[in-house]
Amino acid sequence: MSSPSAGRALPGRRDEHRRALEAAQSVDVLVVGGGASGAGVALDAISRGLSVAIVEREDLASGTSSRSTKLIHGGVRYLEKAVKQFDRSQFALVRDALHERAVLIRNAPHLCHPLPLVTPLYSWLQVPYFMTGLKLYDLLAGRSNLHPSRFVNAREAKRRFPQLRGEGLRGGVVYYDGQFDDARMNVAIAMSAAERGAVVLTHAEVSELHLQGGRLAGATVHDHLDGSAFELRARAIVNAAGPYVDAVRRLADPDATPMLSASSGVHIVLDETFSPPDTGLLIPETEDGRVLFLLPWLGSTLVGTTDQPAEIVDDPQATESEIAYILRHLEQYFDVPVRREDVKSAWSGLRPLVSDPRAADTAKLSRDHVVHVSDEGLVTLAGGKWTTYRRMAADAVDAAITSAGFEGVAPSATVDLKLAGAERLRADGAAALQQRGFDADVAKHLHHAYGDRAELVAELAEDGLGARLADGHPFIEAEVVYARDAELAVTARDVLHRRTRLAFLDEAAAEAARERTEALLGT
Repeated sequence: MSSPSAGRALPGRRDEHRRALEAAQSVDVLVVGGGASGAGVALDAISRGLSVAIVEREDLASGTSSRSTKLIHGGVRYLEKAVKQFDRSQFALVRDALHERAVLIRNAPHLCHPLPLVTPLYSWLQVPYFMTGLKLYDLLAGRSNLHPSRFVNAREAKRRFPQLRGEGLRGGVVYYDGQFDDARMNVAIAMSAAERGAVVLTHAEVSELHLQGGRLAGATVHDHLDGSAFELRARAIVNAAGPYVDAVRRLADPDATPMLSASSGVHIVLDETFSPPDTGLLIPETEDGRVLFLLPWLGSTLVGTTDQPAEIVDDPQATESEIAYILRHLEQYFDVPVRREDVKSAWSGLRPLVSDPRAADTAKLSRDHVVHVSDEGLVTLAGGKWTTYRRMAADAVDAAITSAGFEGVAPSATVDLKLAGAERLRADGAAALQQRGFDADVAKHLHHAYGDRAELVAELAEDGLGARLADGHPFIEAEVVYARDAELAVTARDVLHRRTRLAFLDEAAAEAARERTEALLGT
């Protein structure tokens, strides 16, 4: 059990990983998919001493993992369901997620932070209901609780979130969850694995799975950039392909029973005037019984999400009806008008709903994760949510170890593993960058996006790449070169959508920056 790079960190350029994987010919664990789950599996496995390769057909976090609500949370909706249905499994799901919330904030403090959220209440009858529920939320968090929830009067609720409709407002409940940058977190997890010797190949696809004696023994990998193909042997294969897990399962067994369906989660982005910079809002009930979040995020305002049945497609789009749904609910809770032209960006992500093929009731769909091992030895990790990615990954690696018959492998060691950017993080990192001449917003962005690696981006900026990619946004040209050389980025979309978040914040600005981004990638 040794890494293809003999335990040495690989450079962060995609072409280096391409050569390393073809030269390796064999790994202990092949991970199909480079989203949160796949990157988490790779990091868990490599930290246990197994050799690992990720093959991702597009880019890190190119699907669901970059399109979340940006909250690290236990799930107030799951808690409500647990209480109403007396469902112990839902209680356990919330408790475990609250524990993992604390782990993420501890292991990636540059990317994660606690965020207070106000739940506005317009009826006195709502007060005991929501106070009881959120106090139970605190109780389930135990020692991992970020801050006690509390009732505030109408004046305080309005002070904390000035945009709230004041008429009829009785007060609110303030509670705490975590917030993060999902795509940057995904990149940090993958690069943490690469720095320990994992090979991470993006823009490549596992097109065939090979059987030997009825068990999986390897795969054919197609490189989408040059059209070539090569064979890779693997003792264990983990299917973490997100919405495409069933397609991968059919490579091993064409008759595999489907285990996943999807719903669409649409978010919109407004400018910063629609939220205070340090407080979010939970709209407690929409017309279809959901909750809606409105959050400050990277200098803008993020609102979502919807929940409609959806087809599994490569690039789901936000529909006008879904955007209208979100705006309609904002109007009900806001004193300020919100119009369609205020929407700077909108996107849709596919939310997984899974059923375990081994369960007696396969019609039951769950937001919890499922680890399924097929007769051929394919380990499929499906469902779950961002907050519990680390625990999900550990479960999948445990299953792969058992299925493949690995011996002498240590237990998961990621609970205290600092992610890339966190090892030598300085609390005054942003201030130090300002002292070097960076604008305050740029310094803050670099510090939070790259952590202790911000110094490397700053050096590139000081070498002639300090210009902004777009007016009014803190992203700079140095990040494009750094993304190419240190974070496996290949295309302008990789950079504008996921290494920076410009396309998620401002679609017009991202389109305007595309030509310059492509030029920098080619230098």
